[in-house]
Amino acid sequence: MICLLWENNIVGQTIRSVRKAKGMSQEVLSGFAGIARTHLTMIECGTKQANFSTICKIAEAFDMRPSELVRKME
Repeated sequence: MICLLWENNIVGQTIRSVRKAKGMSQEVLSGFAGIARTHLTMIECGTKQANFSTICKIAEAFDMRPSELVRKME
């Protein structure tokens, strides 16, 4: 179901999973993405919603296309 794709928990869990697989700390990822570490923490915990612009910044920090990151959320 497409609406489940953007549930905060799914987005956060996916970002956390990719971050850990790449061996990145929250501090490093947030720095590369140009967002506050606390913002990233809230996204990963599912307490804050990531907008598409933030998803794009995080994907770029992971050295992947936004579509690749979104695909992992499906």
